[in-house]
Amino acid sequence: MKQLQNKIVLVTGGTSGIGRLVAIELARQGALVVVWDISEKALAALEQEAKEMHISIQGMLCDVSDREAVYRQSREIKERWGPVSVLVNNAGVVSGSTFLETSDEKIEKTMAVNTMAHFWTLKAVLPDMIARNEGHIVTIASAAGIIGVTGLADYSASKFAAFGLHEAIRMELRRLKKNIQTTVVCPFFIDTGMFAGVRTRFPLLLPILKSEYAAQRIVQAIKRGKKRLIMPRFVYSVYLLRLLPVSWFDGLADFFGVNHAMDHFKGRS
Repeated sequence: MKQLQNKIVLVTGGTSGIGRLVAIELARQGALVVVWDISEKALAALEQEAKEMHISIQGMLCDVSDREAVYRQSREIKERWGPVSVLVNNAGVVSGSTFLETSDEKIEKTMAVNTMAHFWTLKAVLPDMIARNEGHIVTIASAAGIIGVTGLADYSASKFAAFGLHEAIRMELRRLKKNIQTTVVCPFFIDTGMFAGVRTRFPLLLPILKSEYAAQRIVQAIKRGKKRLIMPRFVYSVYLLRLLPVSWFDGLADFFGVNHAMDHFKGRS
């Protein structure tokens, strides 16, 4: 079981949604958590909340889609508190519209935040992890990074890419025989507000996940060194369904409501 006491943890996009809950839970485990976000007001509110809870969370302004900002703020973390022991790549955005209805700018933003930012954060923290032969990389991907979803073309593409990057990095670290753990998280929709309005046809099989439950499972996975966390377990069936002819696969996706989940999407206000 991993001990997080006094470890330096970096959570990107950590002032709201699942990132905020994971940051708080990790801080409760005794870690010094640094949260990156683009809202100075939200960062200040989170720091105040952490102070009242007597846990250690430090907020830093950082647009993770800005490569130089990521490198600069990573250096500052190291100078102020020490090298990052656990990186949680959580920051994400969603357009929530069909492919042709999604503007070029939104597509570029989705890929910059949900995918390219992972390259920059990994480049920033991995060298120290390798030198110290210690660390943990956590990628918050999505069930939409396992199966394409109508209304999530750019989001699915970005999460498929994040999953692929994570897997390749895991393989490279394994080849280097480094004691650096990796955890990829692929949840179904979570009730954080980011996907407000989405629906599920079979809530017993594919429930909209409670945010507190999802955060606790993620932190447990980090502490236990679990390499892959998929929630709920029914999502694992996608791997088996891919063995079927494509027309059958598509028909089952329709039956389980995957292609209509976004029909009433509203998103976070």
